[in-house]
Amino acid sequence: MVKCTKGQVRRLKTALHWKIPPEQRQRIQMVLLRESGMTQPAIAEAMGVSLSTVNRAHMAYDLDGIKALKPKPIGGRKRENMTLAEERALLDRFAKAAGAGEMLNIHDLKAAYEKAIGHETSNSTVYNLLARHGWRKLMPRPFHPKRDIAAQNTFKKAAFQML
Repeated sequence: MVKCTKGQVRRLKTALHWKIPPEQRQRIQMVLLRESGMTQPAIAEAMGVSLSTVNRAHMAYDLDGIKALKPKPIGGRKRENMTLAEERALLDRFAKAAGAGEMLNIHDLKAAYEKAIGHETSNSTVYNLLARHGWRKLMPRPFHPKRDIAAQNTFKKAAFQML
């Protein structure tokens, strides 16, 4: 158990008056209760938390001070390959060509994306990137890749004869 100096206790007490998250306020109170002489099991019971929670708060404060009592941020893009700004910069290179009336080739975009991140990725990652930045498909493909032109022509001839 590390005892706090009078200056540290004063800073902890003034920190309680700050606008801080409730978790941080509770952790500060745990440290102050320890300084008032309470044991960890008594603090856990008084605060309504487990003994390990009290122990973690005390160890965090002893190692890093008051900043260690801040709650850890949750959520966010944990598996991102690029930041949103980097993605926007990559798309800006292709936006100039798209703005000039050229069609965006997804294979070129995917190659540039893979080069930027340094490894291969799936097509869905690139499509999700486009959706995330508000890009959309404006034109469907002009024909089916397995089309049979002869069959289409015979159908056209037979359909017009029936009319």
